[in-house]
Amino acid sequence: MAAAATTSSAKAPGPAAPRNRNDTFNQKDKPAQVRLSNITAAKAVADAIRTSLGPRGMDKMIETGKKEVVISNDGATILKHMSVLHPAARMLVDLSAAQDVEAGDGTTSVVVLAGSLLVAAEKLLKKGVHPTQIAEGFQYAAVEAVKILEEISIPINLDDREFLLKSATTSLSSKVVSQYSSILAPIVVDSVLRIVNPATDHNVDLNDIRIVKKIGGTIDDTELFPGLVLNQTAITSAGGPSRIEKAKIGLIQFQLSPPKPDMDNQVVVNDYRQMDRILKEERNYLLNLVKKIKKAGCNVLLIQKSILRDAVNSLSLHFLSKLKIMAIKEVERDEIEFLCKATGCKPIADIDSFTEDKLGYADLVEEVESNGSRIVQISGIKNAGKTASIIMRGANQYVLDEADRSIHDALCVIRCLVKKRALVVGGGAPEIEISQRLSELAKTQAGFQSICFQAFAEAVEVIPTTLAENSGLSPIAIVTELRNRHANGEKSSGINVRKGTISDMLRENVVQPLLVSTSAIELSTETVRMLLKIDDILASR
Repeated sequence: MAAAATTSSAKAPGPAAPRNRNDTFNQKDKPAQVRLSNITAAKAVADAIRTSLGPRGMDKMIETGKKEVVISNDGATILKHMSVLHPAARMLVDLSAAQDVEAGDGTTSVVVLAGSLLVAAEKLLKKGVHPTQIAEGFQYAAVEAVKILEEISIPINLDDREFLLKSATTSLSSKVVSQYSSILAPIVVDSVLRIVNPATDHNVDLNDIRIVKKIGGTIDDTELFPGLVLNQTAITSAGGPSRIEKAKIGLIQFQLSPPKPDMDNQVVVNDYRQMDRILKEERNYLLNLVKKIKKAGCNVLLIQKSILRDAVNSLSLHFLSKLKIMAIKEVERDEIEFLCKATGCKPIADIDSFTEDKLGYADLVEEVESNGSRIVQISGIKNAGKTASIIMRGANQYVLDEADRSIHDALCVIRCLVKKRALVVGGGAPEIEISQRLSELAKTQAGFQSICFQAFAEAVEVIPTTLAENSGLSPIAIVTELRNRHANGEKSSGINVRKGTISDMLRENVVQPLLVSTSAIELSTETVRMLLKIDDILASR
């Protein structure tokens, strides 16, 4: 037997080297090799984050090039930090980022689903089905899957706070901060409802919700502040005030320090009288600036950060404290729009345009200290825009960063419900329903489409299978039981990860926005179709 095997292997023809240039076009196996290489690379990325799916998913520790450590189980965050070189694998990283932009949640599911569809496509390719036919078949199957999801979805009203809370809690349940979901979910829902009008709005600008992270205390101490919270602290080094009632807030984009020339110049002064004159001139210049600010009635001054010169110097701070003006510096350029919207003030670019009509009004501006950190709180704002401020606390930076990502995902879930006002149940229930309905549809299709529908139906089952695997349950037993329940008409039966059984997901309050599921299926199918249509990789000059 061994001798026979050796003989046959010796006779097996290897890939022939092209004799001349035109022979390259006759290499039939090259497109297949390129496809296989792409599928293998993309599958490797999907398998890397598959273990972090679901409430019992594992976290990944990532060490960045700057030796910073990131701990997360958010698919988009993990893939963003991963060093991925293969171009096909990089497409899955972009896929996760696209899901993050579109829906904000389901970034792990979308990559796992794409990996599973690629495995299904690979099996069909080995059976001899043409890649274009597979791509078309998957496209039709995805359209049908979205229709099925819309059929089994539950329409909601944004006035129904209970459903919004359930969705936010489900999103938070798979995060590190899941034990605090009873505290964070109401904060998330209230902050979104504060900035949208449920009757007319069909989108939420999450830039209107500000999260201020402070180390100290625990996540229990996180709160939604009724006014505005600033990251910066008041300057009290020259004896300036740290609490102002009936505040008139001005936001300036110029500096309270002596002007500097654009180029570095040196001025040599020999006479001390000239020196006195220079100092006197500087003093008068700064005094005039501060007097004009006081004349407009301003008593709280926000100063934009400058890279060319100091925002304030000790002399201008002395004048500000004498005139009882509270100064807050280091306001970032990208914060300006939010602060103007929140306080009702307008940014002032030079001292001549500093007038009372550009000021914002508030009942109280004060600097408070709690849990070892200081923040400035502005409350009772008149003419305030629709904004919200969340003060987030945590024991260390890693916890704070992961809590921030978790709250962002939960905010995106509520945004999805504002965009598309419908819910589907979680726990792998919609995927099993899609799988069963598509299997039935496959029997009515003709030719290759029937095979593609069946392959798509089996690939979608990866979500409940992975949920069961990550929870330490038997995937075969769980998925078989799920199929049985759905075949008997129990459409909302899903995997109860905490009890290790199958139960009604609606009763367990495990729900997610319809948009998360539909966009995951559409985006993953699109990416898989794109990968299947590639038959060569060429290097550009």
